[in-house]
Amino acid sequence: MYLLPLSADIVMFDGHIVVYKFIQDLHFFVTGGEEENELILASVLQGFTDAIDSILRNNVDKRTALENLDLILLCLDEIVDGGIVLETEGSVIAEKVSAHGAEGATSLAEQTLVQALTTAREHLTKSLLM
Repeated sequence: MYLLPLSADIVMFDGHIVVYKFIQDLHFFVTGGEEENELILASVLQGFTDAIDSILRNNVDKRTALENLDLILLCLDEIVDGGIVLETEGSVIAEKVSAHGAEGATSLAEQTLVQALTTAREHLTKSLLM
């Protein structure tokens, strides 16, 4: 059995479990109901911070985090879906986010243009059929 080294603090606040960690000038929090398992919440937080540390290349500060907020939000998306924890391994999360980021970085403008052309085509088709 693998025991998670707990590098975060846990408190009860207003009927919720709060697991938190401070890295330089950033504060990371994971909350759950009082019936949630603290170790699971701590592993979610650890995986999230490990993924961010990997994605930001060990340069975790406010400025870098704001510049890469899209990747950080993708990390959250890879970890939790509808309140269900999908992944807690930081390296796996970072790998998935990097793959999404590489795809999105090259095709974001193309996707927007394609969406605009598709919408224009749909409007034109509707106006011709009426």
